Amino acid sequence: MDKEHSSASLHELVTVSGRPYNAETPLPALLKEKTPTELVFVRNHFEVPELEVSEWALRVTGAVREPQSIPHLDLRTLPSKTLRLTLECAGNGRRSMDPVPAGTPWGYGAVSIVEFTGTPVLNVLELAGISDKAVEAVFYGADQGEVAPGRTESYVRSLPLEVALDPDTILAWEMNGKPLTPNHGFPLRLVVPGWYGMASVKWLEQIVVSEDKFGGFFQDEHYVYSEEDGTPEGEPVRHIRVRSLILDAIQVEEGKLRIVGIAWTGEGTVSTVEVSWDGGTEWHRAELDRSSSHFGLQRWRFLWAAEGGAEYEFVSRATDSLGNVQPITDRWNRGGYGNNGLHALQVTTSGFDGG
Repeated sequence: MDKEHSSASLHELVTVSGRPYNAETPLPALLKEKTPTELVFVRNHFEVPELEVSEWALRVTGAVREPQSIPHLDLRTLPSKTLRLTLECAGNGRRSMDPVPAGTPWGYGAVSIVEFTGTPVLNVLELAGISDKAVEAVFYGADQGEVAPGRTESYVRSLPLEVALDPDTILAWEMNGKPLTPNHGFPLRLVVPGWYGMASVKWLEQIVVSEDKFGGFFQDEHYVYSEEDGTPEGEPVRHIRVRSLILDAIQVEEGKLRIVGIAWTGEGTVSTVEVSWDGGTEWHRAELDRSSSHFGLQRWRFLWAAEGGAEYEFVSRATDSLGNVQPITDRWNRGGYGNNGLHALQVTTSGFDGG
């Protein structure tokens, strides 16, 4: 039977662009409990900076009582935690929009299941002592490049202070039990569970606590929703929208297929996944596996009895515990962000032993 990802390899990233290097996780790998490091998607805005850990220190400045400069070894002595989470690029699925917006032409593989280890941001901010007037924390990456002729920008993003101080917002030095790779932010990156990946600044060098709202190229000019029906103009891209992917159709017995896939959301939890093969006229509830992590993927499956036709297009839609439902069609916006329209899997039953 023919499947949408039949040409995808489980053993290598799918290159989307060469310079800067961007690559997708092959969809079959998303059925694993954890995405192998070598298959975790790569999102780079610029060339990867070359940093020496022996010369690196995290600076904490701004509206603090005691500015800090913390070497890598000292940072690792702080209390740490490990989180398994779904890391997704805000542009994931951009290529399916019509017309395709400008930007990196991602398919559906700009998402991975990753385990990060590090210390909560609040631990380093407490060392510095935060001003009572502070409202945001601004995170400076070491990467920079030309965003327009004659205009060079560094990658800088801010978080509301309450998000930065959440115990699950961490400064990570390990991914999947090993030191970060250069493509994934070595020697230190920010990790913001439940938010699209643009918030998790890589190659982190400095945190500035601010008494004012930060504005910058990657804060106000990019990663905002524009021209999207039902969304306020300029609303920041933040939490991951509820989404599902339908990944495989496996013959399990005479006349029956097991349809399998994954679902996730940035707020709440996935509550239901439904499957349709008649264009969305009727929906049938799938069976959910137990989720292994609050921020991780929800795996699901559906047993389908072949109905005698030759070709079918299966689609899935997820609903989360806050009542958010995947839309039937893509929600177009100028930046191509947050696309969580339905994902389809083509199945041909010729040669299938149907009952």
